[in-house]
Amino acid sequence: MEVFLPIAEVFINPVEILLLSAIVGVLSGLFGVGGGFLMTPFLIFMGVPPAYAVANEANNILATSVSGSTTHYLKNTLDYKMGFMIVIGGSIGTALGIYTFTYFKDIGKIDTVISLAYMYILAIIGTLMLVESLGEIDKAKKNVVERKKLHVHYWIHGLPFRMRFPKSKLYESIFTPIVIGLLVGFIAAIMGIGGAFILVPAMIYLIKMPTKLVPGTSLFVTIFVSVIVTFLHSFNYGSIDLMLVVLLVVGSIVGVQVGQKLGEQIDSSGLKALLAILLLIVGIAIAYDTFFAEEIKNETMKMTNQDLNFFSSFIKDFSKDMPFFYGLFSILFAVILGIGAAFIRRFLSIMRKKYLIKPTK
Repeated sequence: MEVFLPIAEVFINPVEILLLSAIVGVLSGLFGVGGGFLMTPFLIFMGVPPAYAVANEANNILATSVSGSTTHYLKNTLDYKMGFMIVIGGSIGTALGIYTFTYFKDIGKIDTVISLAYMYILAIIGTLMLVESLGEIDKAKKNVVERKKLHVHYWIHGLPFRMRFPKSKLYESIFTPIVIGLLVGFIAAIMGIGGAFILVPAMIYLIKMPTKLVPGTSLFVTIFVSVIVTFLHSFNYGSIDLMLVVLLVVGSIVGVQVGQKLGEQIDSSGLKALLAILLLIVGIAIAYDTFFAEEIKNETMKMTNQDLNFFSSFIKDFSKDMPFFYGLFSILFAVILGIGAAFIRRFLSIMRKKYLIKPTK
């Protein structure tokens, strides 16, 4: 069974989208990384044009970030002050990213730019993760305990205009989180990813934030960056397809919850090597798709002249006639689903503790 996406103008299999987004969601929850750098290439492989894959995955990331951030809010593991500093840089970076996106779209090279960006990013991340995970496995076998330096200073720590961040117990230059946010926002606008693979290590090793505050603050920042990316893509290019977003959000939210539960019970050191290999394979596949599969891609893009049902026609007309409100609706839709998922998870957790777990005497 296939359905036609009225905005992206391609056929997709909804079952495949749900399963893939759920699997990527599990990986995201298990390893604490955003799934955008996997789901966007998968959408491209399934025939969704890269520019549309980026925009719709950004909307999906918004929903999952809201869900995760709400959970951390309820646990009081967020540093809002630090988060807002990163958001300032992220907003600037997103604007620059959208400007760059527009430039390459106008000259007809945006699909190639997106594919090349993913090819290089996945190759770099996959290689670094593989080296790190193999090192951890080797040290675990040899029972080697590595002593890490408590304080490592880089040039970024010498920047002026320091500010106190009581939640994280830090005294840091405001430029440190702003510069990091700038980079994250730029990448998010072009590639449709949350930027957690940059943001999380930067908050731990550069900003020196307490580890327990990092995931929640990262998700908090991703919300604002994803809102800007989603709205600008929707308003400027009309590339948000609500039919695709629904499938992505439902699968991802369920997968993330499962992945987080699995992460609490198993050691993911060995699995990290498999994830790294998967990233390298996807990077190679993108390279092949970019340089050797153009004929297949062109044939897929011609299948657009189809009769639309009422719902598909409504989405297409809504996006075309009222792009501003369509963008706002896309954002609101993702936020409501994200908050709803977080509270459902909290409710189920309370019910589980109340009725399924027997109190110890």
